[in-house]
Formats: sequence, structure tokens, C-alpha cells
Amino acid sequence: MAQTVAEQEVENLSGLSTNPGKDIFVVRENGTTCLMAEFAAKFIVPYDVWANNYVDLITEQAEIALTRGAEVNGRCGHNESELQVFWVDRAYTLKMLFVKESHNTSKGPEATWRLSKVQFVYDTLEKTHFKDPVSAGKHTANSHHLAALVTPAGMSYECQAQQSISLASSDPQKTVTMILSAVHIQPFDIISDFVFSEEHKCPVDEREQLEETLPLILGLILGLVIVITLVIYHIHHKMTANQVQIPRDRS
Repeated sequence: MAQTVAEQEVENLSGLSTNPGKDIFVVRENGTTCLMAEFAAKFIVPYDVWANNYVDLITEQAEIALTRGAEVNGRCGHNESELQVFWVDRAYTLKMLFVKESHNTSKGPEATWRLSKVQFVYDTLEKTHFKDPVSAGKHTANSHHLAALVTPAGMSYECQAQQSISLASSDPQKTVTMILSAVHIQPFDIISDFVFSEEHKCPVDEREQLEETLPLILGLILGLVIVITLVIYHIHHKMTANQVQIPRDRS
């Protein structure tokens, strides 16, 4: 009952981002932030057009970016939250469902959250991205058995690298590719209003960070080895120079 009567607010704060391709969405419940999402997204959508002979079909690709100023809707729950985004007069709709789960591990019960479902609705009658499609109209693309952005409960997920998610379209034999980048999301357990909790970085970002810092670490170690070697050489040279030369008996 409390969830049903909760007063919900949604805000698009994309104007606060210095990245022109990045959107910031906030869902608030009873005056408190319960879901925050920052990300850039685009969709690669294949569609058929007639060839010049009007007999054969040619597959084209539309690249649809999530644009600033999009409408946003959402809901929060203890174990399930959802974000909905609409743009270009609702020709495109993105729905992202998040779930929080508990697992038994060798260390005891642990809770994590993940992105469990993505749905993308697109209208090929929208002429900005689609040119004379054969099967004009609305199509729905859904993820299948998705377990993405897995994050320990109480933390936010952050990933600058691009991540691709495949979606099966209702347009027969078509697969839509969703590409996320510059992601920072937290759908549960936000403690401070408009503030993300501690970040859980994706493996790709951690690997790139290690690749960036590893040459510096190796350089510092090499420099330290050279300095130590020079010091040892200097001390040894000084000690041998101060030794008293014992005359040899030539008899």
C-alpha cells in the first residue's frame, strides 16, 4: 500500500552534464531520490528497403541516439525498479528493469543488483532515421535472459567504456544492438539526495586503468633500482679507495 500511494517525481537533469551525448535521469519518491541514471545510449537498428528492381530487399541500418530533453518516467521498489525514457514525440521508448537479489556464498549471504531486462520500442515511420522501410510501423526489441551491470547492493555502477546489449526485434530476423557508454547508475539504496553511493567500476575500466598506471609503476621501480645500484657502487668504490695498500714482498 505504501508503494502504491507513494508520491513520485521524475526529472531530466541532462543540462548539468558537460557531455552533450549524456543524459541524467532522476526518480524521486516522497521527496527522496530512489533512482539515478547517467549514460549515453544509441541503438543500431537494421531494417529492410526495396532494391531498385522492387523485387529484392536490402537491409539498411539506422543509428538512433538517445537525445537530450527526453521524457522520463520511473518507479522504485525494494527489490525491483524501472526507468522509462521517451524521445522524438514518443517514436522511441527505452525501458530498463533493475532487480536486487540475495545469494548464498562461502562468505555468507550477499546482495547484488543488476539490469535484468531492456526493451526498446521504435517506430520505422519516423522519417529522420528510417528511409522508405518495407515493414513500416512500431516494433519492439527485447533482451533475453539479461544479467548486466551486476553490482553489490548499496553501491552504484560506473563504466566509461562502451557496452553492447543485443535485443531481439519483433521485425522478423532482426537484431537491434544497444550501445551504452559513460554509465553511472544506481537504482536502489541511495542514501543522500541526488548523490551516488560508492562506485563499483566495470572490469573493462579497471583493466584500462591498470594498463595506464602499469608503465608508470614499472618506470618508478626501474628508477629506484638504478638509484640503489648507483648508491651501492659509490659506497663500494669509496671503501676500496680508502683501503691501505700492503707492500708486496719482492724477495
